[in-house]
Amino acid sequence: MNRDYDAIIIGAGIIGASIAFELAKKGYRTLNVDKLSAAGAGSTANTCAIIRTHYSTLEGTAMAYESYLHWKKWPEYLGTRDERGYAEFRETGLVILHGGEHDMTVHIDNHRELGIPIEEWDLDTVKEKLPFIDVSAFFPPRRPDDEKFGNSTGKQLRGAIFIPGGGYINDPQLSVHNVQRAAEAHAAEFKFRAEVTEVRQDDGRVVGITLQGGEQVDAPVIVNAAGPHSFIVNRMAGVDDKMKISTRALRHEVHFVPAPDDYDLDKDGRVISDDDISGYSRPETGNLLLIGSQDPDCDPKEWVDDPDDYNRQVSDEQWQAQVLRMAQRIPSLPVPGQATGIVDLYDVSDDWIPIYDKSDLGGFYMAVGTSGNQYKNGPMAGLLMAELIDACEHGHDHDVDPVTVECPITGFPLSAGFYSRNREIVEDSSFSVLG
Repeated sequence: MNRDYDAIIIGAGIIGASIAFELAKKGYRTLNVDKLSAAGAGSTANTCAIIRTHYSTLEGTAMAYESYLHWKKWPEYLGTRDERGYAEFRETGLVILHGGEHDMTVHIDNHRELGIPIEEWDLDTVKEKLPFIDVSAFFPPRRPDDEKFGNSTGKQLRGAIFIPGGGYINDPQLSVHNVQRAAEAHAAEFKFRAEVTEVRQDDGRVVGITLQGGEQVDAPVIVNAAGPHSFIVNRMAGVDDKMKISTRALRHEVHFVPAPDDYDLDKDGRVISDDDISGYSRPETGNLLLIGSQDPDCDPKEWVDDPDDYNRQVSDEQWQAQVLRMAQRIPSLPVPGQATGIVDLYDVSDDWIPIYDKSDLGGFYMAVGTSGNQYKNGPMAGLLMAELIDACEHGHDHDVDPVTVECPITGFPLSAGFYSRNREIVEDSSFSVLG
């Protein structure tokens, strides 16, 4: 391992690896350090890995669509081989059921403005395309101990929108290994089982990091891409109290249930987002459905102060809430007596929109607040951060004149200022995992 680098990236999930890939292509000597044993072994490994383009903002939609186009041609985007093979993008299409109080207009308008294919389905089309669902409306979402749980409002869903360019990645950790290999092809380096204990600085600028055990590695640029540990790294660097937007770690669960007999995953296995019950589902290996939550107000949020010490067991209460809410929509859904699923952490900003930015500490950059809805944006997050870092390190004042990156395929001008640490709360956000 070299002792001196142009940039050290703390974290080797999809975001950290993508930043390394893009910086290395620019000629930066990069080192990713991660306390875990492999790239993508942290929260990325447990992501639902859904690829979608419906975000609450035009910028989020544009970033997701550009990234989708990279996922669609994943080997070509990477430009190198991986001895383990490539992660697979299963393009099932994505249905957003229209109910509750969520306004579909913003999604329709954003997609049409950007030229992203989208279809509007009336209720008859929904019944034809998804014959296994109950089209009753249940909003607002409730927990099973609510006496009104399961009661229809007496109304029906208002229809749906269908986005053909949606789906999921079959192996998210392999996808990060793919990016690692692509970055290494440009001389990037990765160091695992390496915990950062200090962000060293001198005269208002970073000079390197110290690892547990005392080893020091020097670089004039340090990037915080530490996922749920990002707030700890920001605190270590002394920048956390100099930002308008902060991040916290949030415990989250997803669950697995057998697919119903009348739900043909091969034929009808789409990603389904349902704002009426505030849940989502997608096919999972083994003829299973993965069921997640869209963070309704009725569900308590469990903020975690120590990302290394939290309850990793699936809770019976949340299992019942998420699975039984989905059973309202899919009446034939089997509900096993044994709860099965995954528990991990989101890295959540105040408005659920990430921070892709510099900091008040010279040479210290942040790609944080990303867990939950930014896995799919890894390709563009890497490019945006690389362009931002390169511009700032060559004297550009990003706080005065935000860096704008032209998306390589669509040409959309993506302003990094939208993701500023000093932005006001983005009121158009969903304030949920939807972003």
